Amino acid sequence: MALTTLKEILSDTREKKYAVGGFNMNSYEDSEGMVMGAARKHSPIILMTSMACVKYVGLHQLVGMVKGMSDSYQIPVCLHLDHATDYDLIKECIRAGFSSVMVDASKKKYEENIADTRMIVDYARAYGCSVEAELGKLGGREENVVVSEKEKAYTNPEDVPRFVEETGIDALAVSIGTAHGFYKAEPKLDFDRLDRILKLTKCPLVLHGGTGVPEEDFRKCIQMGMSKINVGTQLKKTYTDALKEALRENPDDIDPRTFMRPVKEACAQEIMRRIDVFGSENMA
Repeated sequence: MALTTLKEILSDTREKKYAVGGFNMNSYEDSEGMVMGAARKHSPIILMTSMACVKYVGLHQLVGMVKGMSDSYQIPVCLHLDHATDYDLIKECIRAGFSSVMVDASKKKYEENIADTRMIVDYARAYGCSVEAELGKLGGREENVVVSEKEKAYTNPEDVPRFVEETGIDALAVSIGTAHGFYKAEPKLDFDRLDRILKLTKCPLVLHGGTGVPEEDFRKCIQMGMSKINVGTQLKKTYTDALKEALRENPDDIDPRTFMRPVKEACAQEIMRRIDVFGSENMA
């Protein structure tokens, strides 16, 4: 089964009131567990990789691995490059077979954001690849992307229609009160701002910084029309917690699989929990 584009995987989300999870992967074990969990729920899934993860795993190894998982589990799998600021790497990923990329020019001025995003959209179209972009600035750290508390900025709804029209993007990440990483206090989402944005565009919207957001807030966002929700930090913790526990329980074992099987299963269970909240079960 070929990789699915972001455009395809989000096509009926707003109409049917569900969201597809975008989950950050870091290796074979967690990505296999994520797809395995989605398959159990017969849900589509977006496997996201940072620029650092591409370099760690290897570009072509990563693409081949995820394509193999898509073939094995027979559910829609989107391979998405998250928060990419290196335009050469974005193009390499598109050529190698990624079905979606996010160009993050959100730190640039509005006009520059439009121009840079449009350039990537034009390039991606020739390869049948979807493009996500961002308006506003989420606080926190997403590996190579760091936005301080002072720099963060909510998305201005009035900027959205022109941005979507002139860039031709397939999904728009908006800043409505979430942040990357673990929260020091419960986030306060600006639902009025989200409502105004939804009324101004039909473009699928993306909520970044999903780790630590209360489930009722997720459900409200989805009922309003949010299409994609990103979770990364929690999955890193799920991975490392499962690995630490397996090491504690099997101190004399030297078979790596003894330690990695629990990692896969823990990631699968976390994805299944998220799918229950996001409402994407049986939407594959």
